[in-house]
Formats: sequence, structure tokens, C-alpha cells
Amino acid sequence: MNQLIIFDTTLRDGEQSPGASMTKDEKVRIAKMLERMRVDVIEAGFPIASPGDFEAVRAVARAVKDSIVCGLARAADADIDRAGEALKEAAAGRIHTFIATSPIHMKMKLRMEPDQVLERAVEAVHRARRWTDDVEFSAEDAGRSELDFLCRITEAVIAAGARTINIPDTVGYNVPDQFAHTIRNLIERVPNADKAIFSVHCHNDLGLAVANSLAAVLAGARQVECTINGLGERAGNASLEEIVMTVRTRRDVFQLETGIDTTQIVPASRLVSNITGFPVQPNKAIVGANAFAHESGIHQDGVLKHRETYEIMRAEDVGWNTNRMVLGKHSGRNAFRTRMDELGVSFSSEEELNDAFARFKALADKKHEIYDEDLQALVTDANLAAVNERVKLRYLRVCSETGETPNAQVTLALDGVEHNAAAQGGGPVDAAFKAIESILQTGTDLLLYSVNNITSGTDSQGEVTVRVAKGGRIVNGQGADTDIVIASAKAYINALNKVLQPSEREHPQLL
Repeated sequence: MNQLIIFDTTLRDGEQSPGASMTKDEKVRIAKMLERMRVDVIEAGFPIASPGDFEAVRAVARAVKDSIVCGLARAADADIDRAGEALKEAAAGRIHTFIATSPIHMKMKLRMEPDQVLERAVEAVHRARRWTDDVEFSAEDAGRSELDFLCRITEAVIAAGARTINIPDTVGYNVPDQFAHTIRNLIERVPNADKAIFSVHCHNDLGLAVANSLAAVLAGARQVECTINGLGERAGNASLEEIVMTVRTRRDVFQLETGIDTTQIVPASRLVSNITGFPVQPNKAIVGANAFAHESGIHQDGVLKHRETYEIMRAEDVGWNTNRMVLGKHSGRNAFRTRMDELGVSFSSEEELNDAFARFKALADKKHEIYDEDLQALVTDANLAAVNERVKLRYLRVCSETGETPNAQVTLALDGVEHNAAAQGGGPVDAAFKAIESILQTGTDLLLYSVNNITSGTDSQGEVTVRVAKGGRIVNGQGADTDIVIASAKAYINALNKVLQPSEREHPQLL
């Protein structure tokens, strides 16, 4: 095969990052963007985890027509049947079932002998084949598994009907040569290896997820499981944009193609960052703000004379400064609706469109030019407010001046009843947060406060991410506004709304 299959697990493994859970509608928005990017397989979630996750996977299965939609399931009948039900309406569906194969996982977690694990794996693949011919099997913690046992279980599940065999470096323990050796040996030693596609799923605990994935591709793997921005639990997963652009840029080494529309990479990165509240670091490869910036005089001179002196990719090839229609306060409803359609945002009713257009006009009065990033933030802000209605910000006044202690006055509507409070703090944001907490009294711990500009310029919207914890539960809150203090208050209230409401979905790892 000269085709590398791109399997995106942003919606499943990506949202296992603490605080990165997505609503059903947010998952659909990201899935539509991945479909527009021409991702081959979209892993939409873990249907057995909760009714909310089941509905999210089903919604993605209904919405996506041009990509395979995948649901994750442990090697258990209930998991597999739940995944099958969630994927019933998919144009093309895949069940991805897994069981651990490393000695430490089998002994300490599963309390099973290797032969029992092998038998369970085969049963799981047979069960999944009742729902679909497209079954993927993963040997969890394959990176620390014994090669002989990996060969045995791989041969058995292929014989049972698994079309894709995924070899995960679940804990990010491997180094490239070692991981490539594992993949190469499996392909060479398993008698029926030619009946399946070998896949890899690498974690970034040692910063080697992309390197290990690419080493595996050179050793014969033809599917890579990855996420937008490298999002994922702990240190994250292999980054989709880095995998795709490495294979594209170094065709001389890999001699492979992907079907990815690379011009959608930056828009997808921004959408995922906006929805999850996980900002992209400026020096992040491909999608970071500095990825194509040159400050050194020598570099600038070289690029001006010939771009390839210091640039191995074109910025426009990954979506920088492309497909950008600048809107303003004189733009009409049709231009607004058209651009939102192009961004994958549709409105269920004229009322919803009118509400969004009114918020767009309000933003246009504050900000001269409105870019795609502003529109994405506007939609996310509206969705956050719609989902979490229990607490609303009615009024905020802050005072900060040299030599005086900053203070804030706030009015919140809690379950429809207005409450007022005032507080002092080390700065205007601190004062505002203390005033809000004095009303809600949630007892949460603030873990993260982050501010990023959505676009350039002093009139740019500020996007604030707040992460709070209570009783072991971690949630993110987001807010955007041209006023940073108001954006901060929105983000904090958004996070506290989630704390005050019962969690809709269990974290898959708690099962």
C-alpha cells in the first residue's frame, strides 16, 4: 500500500485530557471539520461510558458521511453491543475493541492468564463481526508486551476477522528503533499478517509519540492513530498535523500519500483548541503562532531571497492565511450565514441564526474586523451559555488603579434569582473571581488561568481558559470577550456551572 490511513481519535482519546470533555454538539462540529479535512477514520467516543457518550457517538455517526466513524469497546459483550447500537446509522462504521496484553496489565489489572486474554480477544472480535465487517483490535500496552504473545494474539484475532491490528505504545515507553522492531517482527512473523492493516497508537510521555509512529510507518504500519494538536491524556498523543506534514514533506523517505486536505489543518487546530480550552503553544510545529515566523535577520534575508532557504513547507499549504473572509459591522446576514456554513456551523432555526447574528453585530461594534477565529469563539461562547444556564453574569464592575487595592462588584443570576457581591483582590481578575465565589460558594480549587488573544491587534478578543477542581473532578471553563476581565468572569462562571451540575458522562478510565 502507498496510502497511509489517518485515524483521528481527538473525540475519544483527546477528550480524556482532564477537563477536555466535549458536548454532543461540539463533537459533531469537530467531526464535520475532520470530515472536511478528509480524515479516513474518526473515533467518536466510548459508547458504553455513559448515555451521553453513546448519544454523542450516535450523533457523529449520523452527521458524517465521507469518513468511517469508529466506536471504542473493551473486549466485553456489553461494550461491543453498545458500540454497535451507536454506530447503526453510520454510512461506514467500525468497532474498535481492545484488551491489555502486557504482563503487568494482565496480572495487576485484568487478573487473567495470557490464554484467557487471547480467548477473550477472539470472542470480542467474533462479537463485533456480528455488527460490522470493519473490526479493529488493539493490544493495550503492546509497547511493554512480550513479542511472542503479541504474535499469538495477533494471528488469532486476524483469523477471527479483525481487519486492522493496532499496536499501541499506551504509556509512551518505547523508543523509535525498539518500536519499529516490534512492528517489523509482527508483520514478518504472523502468518496471516497480509490479511490485516497494521496500525499504531503512540502516547507522548517521553516526547516520542510522533517519532515512534513514523518509525513504525517505515517498518510497515499503514495506519496511524493521532489527534489534532496532539491532544490526549497525560502528555498527549501523536500529533495529526506533524504526522501528515512529515509524510508529505519527506515523500522521498516515506514514499506514501495521505488523503488529507492539509489546508484544513490550521482551522481544525483552532477549532479544537477553542472548544476544549487547551491553547496551542506558540512554538508548536505546524500550527503554533510562530511556526512560520522569522525574526533572525539572517533568516529573514534568506526567506526573502528564496523561501526554501529556511522554510520546508508553505504556510498556506496547512491553512495559514487562507479561506479568510473578513467581516465587519456592515456585513449582512447572508455573508454571515455563508461564512458560518463554510466553517461547518449550521443553524437549526431562523431564531438561532438571528441570535447568532445579533451577537456578531454586537462584537462588530467593539471590533473593527472579525475573522474566522472570532466567529468560532462566538459560536463556542453561545454553546457554553446554552448548555450551562444555571448561573449567568448580569453585571460586572471592576476598579484597578495605582496605589489602591483592586475591587470588583458583581451581579449573578443563580437559578433565576439575582445576587450581588463585592470583593477585593490582588488584581481585577482576582477580585472578580472572589466576588463570584462569595455568591456561589463552590469550594473549588483554581488549577489554571490562561489568557490568549484570538487574533492580532489591541482590539482582539481575549480567550480565557480556567481549570478548577473539586472532589477529584476537574473541569475547564472558557470565555471570550474584547474585555479580558469580562472574558475571565465568563470563563470562571462557565467552569463553576459545570461543577454545580451533575456530570453527564463518566470518564472512560473510571469504568
